[in-house]
Amino acid sequence: MAFEPLVFEKTLNAPAPRVWKAITDAGQMKRWYFDIPDFKPEVGFEFEFTVEHEGKVYKHLCKVNEAEFNKKLSYSWRYSDYPGDSEVTFELFPEGDKTRLKLTHKGLHTFPSDNPDFGVASFTAGWNQIIGKSLPEYLEKEAVG
Repeated sequence: MAFEPLVFEKTLNAPAPRVWKAITDAGQMKRWYFDIPDFKPEVGFEFEFTVEHEGKVYKHLCKVNEAEFNKKLSYSWRYSDYPGDSEVTFELFPEGDKTRLKLTHKGLHTFPSDNPDFGVASFTAGWNQIIGKSLPEYLEKEAVG
């Protein structure tokens, strides 16, 4: 049985180097994504962050698998108290003064199927908010201010 990854694409009103900085600079990430102090886009770098959702706390454990400056960032994405292992990949494609961002999240089927927080609908809503709204708004605001 083939498991399809979640894929989101969004054209952002910013050049690739600005988008890269937004997805790799800890100070910028904190403003639109998650608070990951000392984040480094370096293969092997391990990081964690905690998210509370409807009274449940999810500790994320991640490790950078691939980092290609201004082009691609990929890291494992799992949880400390749950089985499963997935991978999130950000790919940047310059399009003039804009950038098409492609986010792929694969391996969701490895998470517990009895927890709706790990369901495709939950991840879809989360990435739509992050990639579809938070990141573009952050980049637009930064361009002005």
